[in-house]
Amino acid sequence: MNEEKSLNFLEEIIEEDIRNGKNDGRVLTRFPPEPNGYLHIGHAKSICLNFSLAQKYKGKTNLRFDDTNPITENVEYVESIKNDIRWLGFAWEKELYTSDYFDTLYQYAIELIKKGLAYVDDSTSDEIAASKGSPTEPGKPTPYRSRSVEENLQLFQEMKEGKYPDGSKVLRAKIDLENPNMHMRDPLLYRIKHAHHHRTGDKWYIYPMYDFAHGQSDSIEKVTHSVCTLEFVPHRPLYDWLINHIGIFPSKQYEFARLNMTYTVMSKRRLLQLVNEKHVEGWDDPRMPTISGLRRRGYTPASIRNFCERIGIAKRENVIDVGLLEFCIREDLNKTAWRRMAVLDPIKLVITNYPEGQEEILHGENNPEVEGGEGGRNIPFSGALWIEREDFMEHAPKKFFRLGPGLSVRLKNAYIVTCDEFEKDSKGNITTIYCRYIPNSKSGEDTSGLKVKGTIHWVSVPHAKTAEVRLYDRLFQAENPLDTEGDFKESINPTSLQILEKVYIEPDLLNAVPGKGYQFIRKGYFTLDTRSKPDHLVFNRTVGLRDTWAKEAKKNG
Repeated sequence: MNEEKSLNFLEEIIEEDIRNGKNDGRVLTRFPPEPNGYLHIGHAKSICLNFSLAQKYKGKTNLRFDDTNPITENVEYVESIKNDIRWLGFAWEKELYTSDYFDTLYQYAIELIKKGLAYVDDSTSDEIAASKGSPTEPGKPTPYRSRSVEENLQLFQEMKEGKYPDGSKVLRAKIDLENPNMHMRDPLLYRIKHAHHHRTGDKWYIYPMYDFAHGQSDSIEKVTHSVCTLEFVPHRPLYDWLINHIGIFPSKQYEFARLNMTYTVMSKRRLLQLVNEKHVEGWDDPRMPTISGLRRRGYTPASIRNFCERIGIAKRENVIDVGLLEFCIREDLNKTAWRRMAVLDPIKLVITNYPEGQEEILHGENNPEVEGGEGGRNIPFSGALWIEREDFMEHAPKKFFRLGPGLSVRLKNAYIVTCDEFEKDSKGNITTIYCRYIPNSKSGEDTSGLKVKGTIHWVSVPHAKTAEVRLYDRLFQAENPLDTEGDFKESINPTSLQILEKVYIEPDLLNAVPGKGYQFIRKGYFTLDTRSKPDHLVFNRTVGLRDTWAKEAKKNG
């Protein structure tokens, strides 16, 4: 019998609203990104929350771009955001832009001025900050707070017409300079920016502040549940004040804890630093916590949705172990990734009693975790193979169940072999291993009666293809990079990327496609890089088969 899953606090609010007939039982959420960078895993939590809430209660979700700062925004970011949301598996009801409402927002500002609730202030930003006082001291009015309605209307009109330079004037709400909430001490509503906007061009010389545009845009769209992160709790009184005094649809704001994750930085400003200073390849570098970076690394939409569901929705800030995200992708890929063989650090194995020139085709399942194996593929076999260097030891300890003089192993999907001898080069490096195979020990047809404890992977030398393999790891080696002394970039993991330029892969991997997960047997989960070329295949490691960081932490702890 399945236990009924308890509701999170937002679901409780929505169900109470529906019971009371609020908004006629209608649920409309929104996801309002600013197009000034690529979305990251923290945004994925918000996306999953907003869209899932609407889906659960048969509602809808709007995608609204908060494009109120033309200096930092561009179309590239808009398109990447839309691509990320679609990839996560969600579809928005309407694609909207705050700039759609610039004329309406301007009229709202006029209304506030006419009601004596907004004024044009010529003070500098430093003067305004000083006039607001502090959390323990009340603010003081600037000389411009007493301007008449007529003067404010004229000045605001002239600001709109571009008559004044950037920073020379702002429009402020006239609320309460002694309010204990600093956000209510005559907050800024509009500032002057002579900048080209990616949608409205050069029509506007003034742009609304986030606090003025956000709630009013929600109201215009008749959003019922405006969900944002906890840092906006102090902004909620202003959200309500503006809606009430303008007299428009009463959208309501609710807050939840944002995603904080170990070994990760989730600040667009800091991520942009990493990009601009070339610490990473770009916004979609597979080490970045961006959705596009995770996608390129091989993360699946299902794994990210599962992660967001597992961490839940809370009212209190906490830090999630990045190991949980890695667990979610391992769990998903274990069920969906096709098994293939690749030798990352090759050494040659020659089967001395295998008929010279003979080749055969063996069968391997695509995924043994699925009933029927999800079909299979042909694996060419010959008397010369590449195996991993670490699978042979000249002086093997007692519990080493791979190859060494006199030791036997099973070759995956193939035969049992026993090592007889090996060769070294002039530097003492082992170059070739010589083995005998047991002809009647073929996998699936074994009549040899022999039992071996080890199985190793391999690639046939005459059939092997080559690829570049990129071993990605966590970008930071500090659990909280922002808590380290000095620059957060000092804790960048120097081994977060290792490039293996020549890896031997089985021929079927020539058919690999980006976005498809492959388990390189015994080595981890990989995917074909989106920038791979037919004549130069590049595979990115998504995640290892086990959490080596947890093991290392336990050892060091």
